[in-house]
Amino acid sequence: MRTVLRFFAVAIGALTIGSTSAGQTSASVDRGVHTQYAAVAFDYLVLFNPDSVVPVVDRIAPGHGREFTNLWRTRQFEYSWLRSITGRYVDFSAITSDALAYAANTMHLELTAAQRGELLDAYLHLAPWPDAAGALRRLRDAGVRVIALANFSPAMLQANADRAGLTPLFDALVSTDANHTYKPDPRAYQLGVDRLELPKGDIVFAAFGGWDAAGAKSFGYPTVWVNRFNQPREELDPSPDRTVTDLDGLLDFVLKSER
Repeated sequence: MRTVLRFFAVAIGALTIGSTSAGQTSASVDRGVHTQYAAVAFDYLVLFNPDSVVPVVDRIAPGHGREFTNLWRTRQFEYSWLRSITGRYVDFSAITSDALAYAANTMHLELTAAQRGELLDAYLHLAPWPDAAGALRRLRDAGVRVIALANFSPAMLQANADRAGLTPLFDALVSTDANHTYKPDPRAYQLGVDRLELPKGDIVFAAFGGWDAAGAKSFGYPTVWVNRFNQPREELDPSPDRTVTDLDGLLDFVLKSER
């Protein structure tokens, strides 16, 4: 338990800063490019910008959008980890609501029902990163299967993909709600293997958080940390196979790797 709590404590610090057939072991890429990987499993925040909620928060708490959002996001992950290790599961939409209440109470902000609804709705309208759609299309054109593997609830995954027009680019939207776990629980990462019916070594995991990269690599996925916010290296092991700042770096790893 001490080791688990240390893992979570280190990860929390980083959060506050701003189709091939099943069983196939390789994918052939169009236009003469080849990859040894058959699929990519994305954490959702690699594809959707969590900071797109900041303007919504700032309208309700002028001048405090960034501070409030950081506090809210940190508590989302703290609550998911604590509920995971104590076996008191609720889905991520409920955790998001509880974390919002905590953030508001901490900042002495009284929210009306309408304001609370608007803030929660922001997590159903996350803006995709500018390179998301193009990267998903390139992977699919290359015959690489694409799934989301995220802590978000099924409704949150579906709403964001639908509103961004990205749903057709996924083979599946996999929520850890399927077995009532949260990453970095190994059972959460296992959902990707189960859904794709591939060996874990054939599935590249694209992580948004350094803690998630460490968890995925520990599980056995080839792992790329898409370090969108240029976070410092995590003091966690094992290290990801590669750290990049955008999806061009991920594509380079997936489509040009030779094992």
